Amino acid sequence: MTTQHTSSHIPPPDLGDADSESDEGGIFSWMDKVPSLIWWLGLMAVMTVGIVAVNISALREFPDQFNVGRDIGLWIDDRISWMTKNLDFIFDSVKWVVTEVFEPLESFLNWLPWPVFIVAVGVISWKLVGQKMTAFSTIALFMLLAFGLWESTMETSALMIMTVALCVLIAVPIGILASQSDRLDAVLRPILDGMQTMPSFVYLVPAIAFFSLGNPPAVIATLIYAVPPAIRFTSLGIRQVPEETIEATESFGATSWQMMFKVKIPLAMPTIMAGVNQTILMALAMVVIASLVGASGLGEDVLRGLGRLEIGNSFLAGLGIVFLAIIIDRNVQAFAKRQQALLGTGGEADA
Repeated sequence: MTTQHTSSHIPPPDLGDADSESDEGGIFSWMDKVPSLIWWLGLMAVMTVGIVAVNISALREFPDQFNVGRDIGLWIDDRISWMTKNLDFIFDSVKWVVTEVFEPLESFLNWLPWPVFIVAVGVISWKLVGQKMTAFSTIALFMLLAFGLWESTMETSALMIMTVALCVLIAVPIGILASQSDRLDAVLRPILDGMQTMPSFVYLVPAIAFFSLGNPPAVIATLIYAVPPAIRFTSLGIRQVPEETIEATESFGATSWQMMFKVKIPLAMPTIMAGVNQTILMALAMVVIASLVGASGLGEDVLRGLGRLEIGNSFLAGLGIVFLAIIIDRNVQAFAKRQQALLGTGGEADA
């Protein structure tokens, strides 16, 4: 009995044909489509150019139905008018307070004999900075006296004292609150950025609308422009107090009130004074601009000289502002460094 073996023969795949087909379906197929792709891109480009050519005049002008700038401006003007009419008692109260404080201060500085003022500034400069700053302060004030700008210098000094005092009274509490709350700090940051970058002339418009002309609107406009650095530096200085110091104070059972006013604020005082220094310089930068709303002092002399084309008088008044800025800046910086030395090395500053 014979057994028959049947075997099914499966031919091997034709690798050459498969490779050729894959090549034709891959690279060569895309090469065939390139002319049609270029054709469609060209057609789309022509259509785009045609649409732009037809509507070129419309593209040059913004549609009137979307132009709401004038409406917003009118809405703001209406709100300002409403506040001026209905909240005048608030603005009159602020104006009265500023006037009642500013005018006696200005009168006192004008009454004070010039030798007493020069000697007082010289002594302060000698105690805080040194002999060179004392000589500069004395010579600079004598020059202002010789230029006939003494009364204007006293008026500007009164404006600076009033404005900086208000800035400190407002900035330090707000800076303390911002240092304790990240949410408040995040809210204040864009507001302070806007206050610092806004052109200073813009502050004169609401100041005139709410407080008329004179020294009160000048004080308010200068205050708004100059207060942001003091707020920033107060918050920054308190936040930079070392954690080790805070933990050591807490371990002794200090309350939050004691922690703030006996530890954080004293340690942050150099940074706070740096912010006050920046506030003073920004306030001095507003002196000439504030004269546009009736502020007296060296800024008024500069403005008067510009109006009459008296370049020499304008230059001398501007030089007086520079002298005041240098005297105040050097003394405040020296006071801040002295505080930092006392906090860091004990009695080194006294040496």
